[in-house]
Amino acid sequence: MVATSSGSSAAAKPRGLSLNIGLNAVSAAAYGGWDGPLAACEFDANDMAAIARKKGMKATVLLTKKATRANLLAAMRSAAKALKSGDFFFLTYSGHGGQVPDTNNDEPDKKDETWCLYDGQLIDDELYFELSRFKAGVRILLLSDSCHSGSVARELAPPPPPPGQRVKLMPESVARRTYQEHQAFYDKLQADVAAAARKTFTDPDAALAQVGAAAEATALVGKFNPAVILISGCQDNQTSMDGEHNGAFTEQLLKIWDAGAFRGDYNAFHAHIRSGMPRSQSPNLFVLGRAATFLKQKPFTV
Repeated sequence: MVATSSGSSAAAKPRGLSLNIGLNAVSAAAYGGWDGPLAACEFDANDMAAIARKKGMKATVLLTKKATRANLLAAMRSAAKALKSGDFFFLTYSGHGGQVPDTNNDEPDKKDETWCLYDGQLIDDELYFELSRFKAGVRILLLSDSCHSGSVARELAPPPPPPGQRVKLMPESVARRTYQEHQAFYDKLQADVAAAARKTFTDPDAALAQVGAAAEATALVGKFNPAVILISGCQDNQTSMDGEHNGAFTEQLLKIWDAGAFRGDYNAFHAHIRSGMPRSQSPNLFVLGRAATFLKQKPFTV
């Protein structure tokens, strides 16, 4: 009987998986000749994976040339299939943020935000649709250290970066050229996501623009069965800074985490990170799904 009880207890223990992505460059062939050099994004991914492993998660790390669209989507879909209610998925991205024209009319500013993966961009519609495929009760923590990683206020142009600093932002001219050269591909991606969602999928950013408060988005995005917390590196009208060993957002996050000494919940974690950042880069937090209980947990708790 003791052995059976022990076995049941072990079987009920939540499982944690981590996917940590960092790109110090992209393929020039996929971005109109631009290779987008950065310095600290691979460090960011490895440092996030180290936290994940210390907290008992199985971590998958995709660095630069391995950080392709196919590899990211395959890893996310594998995690969505494996994890069940009560489990934990930790997804981090460090690299350039970009934009493509919105063709399915789900964005107020007519632009879809992207992650610049090595061989092509991942559109925000795709990302949130993939997240929505996780089972009910799965907790998902998403950290995005990139430009265009907030949730609202997209109409304002980002301010110029401080002299000598690298920004995690694909230049507008590169974004325009990249889209023109691969327009059929990106347009089809948006159409495919809309079709897969049977046109009932509500874009989180559009929802946030309607309610004006990130925490209220869950009332509109009913399709989300998992509980999702996103802490982003900046607002959508700001830029995220690269560094020599870590991006500015990731560096501050690691400082506040203090190798696990931090004792607050996710709201306090975000507030402490934000308080230590310059006004030009204000990390954002929003949630999707039933995340009230999740928000009260200590960060990275499996």
